[in-house]
Amino acid sequence: MNVNQSGLCINGVFRPGAAGRKIVQINPATEAAFAEVECAEVGDAAEAIEGASKAFEGGWRDLAPGRRAEVLFQIARLIREHVNPLAEMECRNIGKPIGDARDEVLLGARVFEYYAGGIGRFYGQTIPVAKGGFDFTWHQPMGVVAAIVPWNFPFPIACWKAAPALAAGNAVVLKPASQSPLTALALGKLALEAGLPSGVLQVLPGAGREIGEVLVTHPLVRKVSFTGSTEVGVRIMGLASSGLKRVSLELGGKSPNIIFGDSDVDKAAAGSPMSVFANTGQDCCARSRIYVERSVFDRFVEQFVAASRALVVGDPSEEKTQVGPLVSAGQRTISETFLEESSRMGRKLVCGGDRPFSKGFYLRPAVLVGVEPEDRVWREEVFGPVVCIRPFDDEAEMLREVNASPYGLSGSIWTRDLDRALRVSRLVESGVLSVNSHSSVHVEAPFGGFKMSGIGRDLGMHALEGYTELKNVFIAQN
Repeated sequence: MNVNQSGLCINGVFRPGAAGRKIVQINPATEAAFAEVECAEVGDAAEAIEGASKAFEGGWRDLAPGRRAEVLFQIARLIREHVNPLAEMECRNIGKPIGDARDEVLLGARVFEYYAGGIGRFYGQTIPVAKGGFDFTWHQPMGVVAAIVPWNFPFPIACWKAAPALAAGNAVVLKPASQSPLTALALGKLALEAGLPSGVLQVLPGAGREIGEVLVTHPLVRKVSFTGSTEVGVRIMGLASSGLKRVSLELGGKSPNIIFGDSDVDKAAAGSPMSVFANTGQDCCARSRIYVERSVFDRFVEQFVAASRALVVGDPSEEKTQVGPLVSAGQRTISETFLEESSRMGRKLVCGGDRPFSKGFYLRPAVLVGVEPEDRVWREEVFGPVVCIRPFDDEAEMLREVNASPYGLSGSIWTRDLDRALRVSRLVESGVLSVNSHSSVHVEAPFGGFKMSGIGRDLGMHALEGYTELKNVFIAQN
């Protein structure tokens, strides 16, 4: 089956948008246009929401759990069968290295498998109450869910929003980012092929500023699940509040990487570059603030820089490539602006920060030292291949600095001391932490942030809870 699609997926049909506008897709590695996708308008969004509501009430909500599971397992099977064309699509669309793209497609398949298997394990409770009788709960689907997906991890995030929402019995209107709609449209096609009823998954490429407000404010939308910038998340929360819609937000981050002197410094230095430079730094979990205990600071920096220089920057379609281009010229300019500002302030650029090729939106991974806590590059999310490294002497002072950030999404702690690992994990204000590794995402575990990094959780069984209402029923006994 050819998974390529360019039309809007509304009520089981791929068709042009009402206004006939197109979204041009640019290959970040070549700067060349290679495809056009239909652009949804306000009327298209309203039609998709109304169609999703009819599909929800018309059978999907009441379909036997076992049948829902069969459909989701079939979607997963089709994803696995099309892993290569989907990965190639992602590689071309956003410049993601082909090996990473392939892993992310397979992650999407695992997400559908996990929630297909979770349908039969998502229980209510029986509760003893003072009045006697029989009291029990069940999880009830909400209705129409608007899932708004970013451009940096388009396919897996589309899957980890759609799969639990569908598993819980909801209908989904999926809006991919304008820069990266191709794999979302392919997912829509595979879902129909798998037997998902028409209208249960709608896919609407389009400008967020034009159709996003419809998705967030339409009275038939009961839940909004958004991954993206904190600025847009705040806007969505405000719009959704008038209808008291359920909202989950996975937003920005400025994640710390904390290296204690008793850690395996060699391992930490060798592995840490890809904790920030993977996906060319375009990752809300990027460990872009590195705190290193002073006793091992010089050793860590030397090894970290050597490992960063050894990273293969190049054509994302080649298997050996580890770091591809940024998604756009504008995204590269943001990183360069941070570096130029740091240079004017006298901060030391140890390596990188240059454009290695004449074509493509490439920027070589950049390492800064000598930065101060008040520097913008240390405080704000760059969303590019830029990392800052600072020494620390006192654990408590370091933790105050870590937690002074408005963000709290992810982070890493490197130490051989178990007591310290547990103590610091408890004190760092982040939703996801990893000790002696840089792993942030596990299909089986909740993912989300503290503070301005968001509200609610994706993944794990917690996500299923987030796509349902909890109903309590009491049956009196005579």
